[in-house]
Amino acid sequence: MKLWGGGRFTKPTNELVDEYTASISFDQKLAQYDIQGSLAHVEMLAKCEIIPKEDAEKIKQGLQVVAEKIATGKAELTEANEDIHMNVEKLLIDEIGAVGGKLHTGRSRNDQVALDMRLYLRDALVTLVELLTKLQDALIKQSNENLDTILPGYTHLQRAQPVLFAHHMMAYVSMFERDVERLKDSYKRVNRSPPLGAGGALAGTTFPIDRHFVAEQLNFDGVVENSLDAVSDRDFVVEFLSNASLVIMHLSRLSEELVQWSSAEFNFIELDDAFCTGSSMMPQKKNPDVAELVRGKSGRVYGHLMGMLTTLKGLPIAYNKDMQEDKEGMFDTVETIKGALALFAPMIETMEVKKDNMYAAVAEDFSNATDLADYLVNKGLPFREAHAVVGQVVLHCIQENKYLLDLPLEAFKQFSDLIEEDIYQVLSPKTVVNARDIVGGTAKNRVEDQIKLASSRLEESKHWIAVFAEKVNVLKKN
Repeated sequence: MKLWGGGRFTKPTNELVDEYTASISFDQKLAQYDIQGSLAHVEMLAKCEIIPKEDAEKIKQGLQVVAEKIATGKAELTEANEDIHMNVEKLLIDEIGAVGGKLHTGRSRNDQVALDMRLYLRDALVTLVELLTKLQDALIKQSNENLDTILPGYTHLQRAQPVLFAHHMMAYVSMFERDVERLKDSYKRVNRSPPLGAGGALAGTTFPIDRHFVAEQLNFDGVVENSLDAVSDRDFVVEFLSNASLVIMHLSRLSEELVQWSSAEFNFIELDDAFCTGSSMMPQKKNPDVAELVRGKSGRVYGHLMGMLTTLKGLPIAYNKDMQEDKEGMFDTVETIKGALALFAPMIETMEVKKDNMYAAVAEDFSNATDLADYLVNKGLPFREAHAVVGQVVLHCIQENKYLLDLPLEAFKQFSDLIEEDIYQVLSPKTVVNARDIVGGTAKNRVEDQIKLASSRLEESKHWIAVFAEKVNVLKKN
C-alpha cells in the first residue's frame, strides 16, 4: 500500500501509471538534500512542541541511518514509492516504526521537492563558480605567457587587424567573469524563501510551525511570504538554465576557435594529446573531440532551458504534476557544464601556442592597412580620402602579389606624397599592436592592465567560493 493511498483509493494504481509517474530513477540525486531538509523540519516540530522531543530524537537517529544506507547503496529505492521523498519516509518507518510517520506533519512533498532542489542547486552553483575560476586561471596563465605573441584578428572570419594572443584570451576571461557574476548573483535567489513548512501544496498549515527556524537551520536567507508562491516557484531553475546556456555558449565559441586554430589551415595551436582522439581508419588524424563535443552540447543545454520555459508557461499557480519535469533538465545541465569546465581548464593550460606561425600569418596579410590610413590622417588627409588611397594601395599589392611592407617607398608615393620612410616602422606588426594604447586596447601595457584587473576580481570570486563552501560543509556536518 502506498503511503498516500490508505484511505481515499479503493484500488491500486495501474502498473503503467506507477512506471510513468515515478521519478525515483532521477530524483534520487536529491536524497542527501531531502534528508537535510527532514532533519531541520523534525528539529522544528520538536521545538514548536508539535511532536514530542523523544519522537524527534528517534526520527533524527533513524534519518541518519537511512542516509548512511542510501549513501552506501544498502537501501532499496523503488518505483512503488514513486519518488525520493516517499522512499526516504518508507525507509524511515521500516527503520524506527510508525513514529516515523510523524515526520510528515505540517509539510507536503510539494514543498519538500522545492526545498531539495534549492539545496541541490545551491551546492552546484558553488562548484560551477569554482570550475569557472579554474578556467579563468588557465586563460590568464596563457595570457601572461603570450604577451608578445601576435596573431591575426578576424572579423567575418576575414583577417582584420593584428592583436596580441593574450588580448584574445582575455576576451574569454571577461566572458567567463560575467558568467561567474551571474551565477553568484543567482545564488541569492536560490538561497532565499525555503518552501519547507509553507504548509504543503498551497495554503499553509494549521500547525504552529516556525519557518524562520527551518531557514536558519539550513542557512537560508529568510522565507517567502506567500505559500502559493513558495511551492510553485521555479524561476530559480529557469534562471539557472539561462545562465548555464550563456556559459556553454561562451565555451562553444572558444571551442570553435580551438577547432579552427588546431587545423592544418591555421596551425596556430596544438592541443595536448590527452585532450584529443584519433581516427579508427586514418592513423594520421588528431581530432579536437573535446572542443567539438562541448560545442555540440550547447544545443542540449539550450533545449533544457526551452523545455522548462514551455512546461511552466501554461501552468495555473500552485503545484501541478507537470512540474516533475523540472529536475532532469536541471540535473543534466549541471553535469554537462561541470564536465565541460573540468576538461577545459587543463586543456587550455596545456595548449601549445605556435607563436612563429601566428606571426608569419600576420606578415602575410593586409591587417595593417588601417594603420596606413591612420598615418595619412595624422598627416592631414581626411579619413575618407585616406581610406580610398589605402584601398588603391592594397589593390596594387594584390596585383603585384606583394604585401604593404614589401612595397618600396617609391611605390607608396605613387599613391600619396604624404608617405615617408617612417611608414615601415608604422606598419610593423609590433607597432600596429602597441598603437592601440587605449583602455581595453590590444597594446601590451593595456593587456597587462586587463590581466591585473581580472586577477584581482578572480581573487574575489575565490573568496566567495571559500565562504559558501564552508557554509555547505557546516550544514553537512550538522
